[in-house]
Amino acid sequence: MKVLVYGNSGSGKSTYARALAAQHRLAHLDLDSIVWEPEKIGVPRKPQAVLDSLVAFISTHQKWVIEGCYGELVEAASTHCTQLVFLNPGLETCQANNLHRPWESQKYSSMEQQNSMLANLQLWVAGYYSRDDSWSYKVHRKIFDAHTGPKVELRE
Repeated sequence: MKVLVYGNSGSGKSTYARALAAQHRLAHLDLDSIVWEPEKIGVPRKPQAVLDSLVAFISTHQKWVIEGCYGELVEAASTHCTQLVFLNPGLETCQANNLHRPWESQKYSSMEQQNSMLANLQLWVAGYYSRDDSWSYKVHRKIFDAHTGPKVELRE
């Protein structure tokens, strides 16, 4: 089992992936953990280092779940997955979920620091359906529609 879960921020990717990993004893990779410099908010790692980390994870685990919103990484991992899961619950659900997001200690030194970024996150999430970047609905839809293997789009 190799499951790739993706969608907008707040769509439930982490919750879904953690539950799947626990239920089926899968190695779990949150793409945020390889995209950003450790303990540096908003500082991206070099693209080749990120890709190398993704390839290393895929090649060292026979059963896994990978989750994230980064279209270029989702596309790279999609050729290795046995199931593609596109979480697309809509803008209102994503923004509501962000209001109840638990503290992400791997990203923020405190819940207060995380909450100070919430307004920016909500604006970014609101642009999901109108942006064209690799983290947008447009790119996520294209990946889903082009995938020829098993796939599911969950809207709730």
